[in-house]
Amino acid sequence: MPVPTRLLFVCLGNICRSPAAEGVMRRLVADAGLSKIIEVDSAGTAGWHKGNLADPRMRQAASRRGITLDHRARQVRATDFEAFDLILVMDEENRRDLRDFASHQQIADQVRLLTDYQSQHDATHVPDPYYGGEEDFEQVLDLLEDTCAGLLETLRRPADPAPTST
Repeated sequence: MPVPTRLLFVCLGNICRSPAAEGVMRRLVADAGLSKIIEVDSAGTAGWHKGNLADPRMRQAASRRGITLDHRARQVRATDFEAFDLILVMDEENRRDLRDFASHQQIADQVRLLTDYQSQHDATHVPDPYYGGEEDFEQVLDLLEDTCAGLLETLRRPADPAPTST
């Protein structure tokens, strides 16, 4: 595994899905003793919530699982494509929106759909829970725990971090 490996999780507003993915991944990385070689951050394709903590409902749901979400929302920057090795998006809309920040080749080389790393679910994307209820936030966390575990397993392999085709 390259040292360090830098991961950026991206969703729309950076207050629900991507900070939760960041928190889940940080915990998994810490539990695996890899915090010195895997760095994790998150951002949004839109800047509406810049400087805000994650949605209180997501923070509460994460807290029930022992995950602290203390990230402050920020918008993706063009420099993120240089700073991060892998950019993990929650859905295809996020991937399309990243074209505003990077070239087509950068998108092809660095951006992956986070659900490509799932093993226990069959989701095409990580759904946005913002307009939903408590169960929607829990569902997102279930999916993030699965996908982040799969991502970590992939990163620990000596091969390329791209998932195998299913």
